Amino acid sequence: MVTSVGRVLKVLNINRCISCYSCMLACARTVYKSFSLRKSAVQIRSRGGLQSRLQADICRGCEDAPCAAACPTGALLPRKGGGVVYLPAKCNGCRECVKACIVRVIAFDEEEARPIVCIQCGTCARFCPHEVLAMVEG
Repeated sequence: MVTSVGRVLKVLNINRCISCYSCMLACARTVYKSFSLRKSAVQIRSRGGLQSRLQADICRGCEDAPCAAACPTGALLPRKGGGVVYLPAKCNGCRECVKACIVRVIAFDEEEARPIVCIQCGTCARFCPHEVLAMVEG
């Protein structure tokens, strides 16, 4: 998995999103080896209401990465340019990263007992057919 050091995931134009879930499937399949949308670090969902606009819940690539600071085992390390590097072998499943995420986008995989955290690899952006997501300079 190649990460784009110094670049972070951004939502460029949510109005282009048709909720095809290509980004979510790409993340789940490539990063988490799953076909479940729940195992994607990117979540596309309706904001509700009459117009049912969509929103993308994504990691903001924090420079100071509170999730990494909260990790007692060093499984999450701050990444140059923002976001984190995830070392699954060091993860003990404590969920401190989930609690510490200021934008509440880290989910927890109950089956695997590990966090579902964005590693800023750009896979979701590459598979988005409408250029809603992109990797940009932090």
